[in-house]
Amino acid sequence: MTRRTVAAVAVAVLGAAGTAAALATTATAGPPPSPPAVDGGLVAAMARDLNITPDQAIVRIGREAAASRTESALRARLGPAFAGAWLNADATRLVVGATDPSQVPAIEAAGAEARVVARSAGRLDALKTALDDNARSAPDTVPGWYVDVPTNTVVVLARDVAHGRAFARASGLAEGDVRVERSTEDPRPLVDVIGGNAYYIGSGSRCSVGFAVEGGFVTAGHCGRTGAATTQPSGTFAGSSFPGNDYAWVRTAAGNTGRPLVNRYPGTVPVAGSTEAPVGASVCRSGSTTGWRCGTIQQKNASVTYPEGTITGLTRTNACAEPGDSGGSWLTGDQAQGVTSGGSGNCTSGGTIYFQPVNEILQVYGLRLVVGGGTPPTSTTSPTTTTTNPGQTTWQPGVAYSAGALVAYDGVGYRCLQGHSSQPGWEPPAVPALWQRVG
Repeated sequence: MTRRTVAAVAVAVLGAAGTAAALATTATAGPPPSPPAVDGGLVAAMARDLNITPDQAIVRIGREAAASRTESALRARLGPAFAGAWLNADATRLVVGATDPSQVPAIEAAGAEARVVARSAGRLDALKTALDDNARSAPDTVPGWYVDVPTNTVVVLARDVAHGRAFARASGLAEGDVRVERSTEDPRPLVDVIGGNAYYIGSGSRCSVGFAVEGGFVTAGHCGRTGAATTQPSGTFAGSSFPGNDYAWVRTAAGNTGRPLVNRYPGTVPVAGSTEAPVGASVCRSGSTTGWRCGTIQQKNASVTYPEGTITGLTRTNACAEPGDSGGSWLTGDQAQGVTSGGSGNCTSGGTIYFQPVNEILQVYGLRLVVGGGTPPTSTTSPTTTTTNPGQTTWQPGVAYSAGALVAYDGVGYRCLQGHSSQPGWEPPAVPALWQRVG
C-alpha cells in the first residue's frame, strides 16, 4: 500500500471524529466505514492470499488503520506499563497488554481489549536484546528468536530444543522468560537475480551476475570452478570453463528469483532476448564495480591471452571495465550479448574489454534465458518519424517522459532529447538511431 493510500484509509476511518468513541467503533467487531480510496491491486492480492472477499479486504484495511492509530495512542498513554498490542485471530479486535491493572479502563475506553501481563514491552525487548548480543554463540540448530507479545514472552526457535535452551541460558535468560519452540526453519536470503549485480564466491571474492537463466544465472568462468559456492544470491557453480573459454553458470538455491532485468546503476533495463548485434553496434555493460558503461562492438571471434591461458571466441569492445565487473551483462538495446571476460585499461583512462558471447553459454549448458516482454524498436531511417503512445509515457523503467517529449533510441534505450525527463542532464548521442515524438 502506498503512503497516500494509508493516509486516505486513516482519514476515512478516523478523520471525522478522532476521539476515543471513534476508536471504539473501528476496533470492535462491527465494520468501520469503507475507505473510499484503496489500491485495487492491494485489495486483489489480499483477497487472493488471505482467502477473503474484496469487500472483506477493504473493511480489514480500514480496521487495521484504526487499530494502528489506537496502538500508537495507547503506547504513549501507558508509557512503561505498555506491553504490546495485537489483533485477534480474525483481525476484528485489538488487544493491548499492560503491566498496570489501573490502565485497563483507559485501554477499554479506546475500544481495545485489555490484557494484564507480567512483562512490559520494554522488558521483552531487553530479553530479546540479550539474545542478540550473544548471537555469535548461537548454534547452527537455532535459526532465530523473537518477541511474542500475545504470550508475553521471548521465543527461541530450534531444530534441537536442548540446544535452544542452552543458548537461552548462556544469554542470561531465566527459564520463565523464554519459550523454546521446535522448528524446521532454515532461513537464507531471498534475492532477485538481476544482471550486473554483485555476487560473492567462497571466502569473499566478488564478481557480477551476467543474466538470469531458468534455475540460476550465467557469468564468467574465471569467477569460480564447478562446485564453488556463492552467496547473494546463494548457489553453486554447476558448470565452468576457463581458460580456453570464459563462461560458467550458477545454479541458485530456492528462493532466489531470476528477473529479466539488468542493473543500469541506477534503475534497470529489460532483457527481451539474445539476438546477436553486428560489429559496429553500440553495446553497454553492467558491473558491480563501475556500474553502467557503453561503447561499440569492434571485432568478433577474438582471442586473448591471459596469464592463465588463451581464451578464444570472444567479442572485442572499447567499453571499459574493472576488477569485480567480471561476469557482468552486455546488452545492445534489450538483447543480451555476453558476459564480461577481461581486457586492459580502466574506466579512468579507457581500455579494451572482451566479452564471452551469451548464446554460446546457453547452448553449451542447455539453458534458457529469463526474458520479459520487451519492445525492440522498429527499423527507420527518418529522424522526424512521428508516432503516438496513447496511455503510456514510460519507455524505460525509471525514466518518465512527458507528452510531447522528443526521445531517441540510441541502441540501448529510449532517451529524452527535449521536454521533461526524470534524468536531467542526459546528453543525446551524436547520431541517434531512432527519433520519435511521444504523445
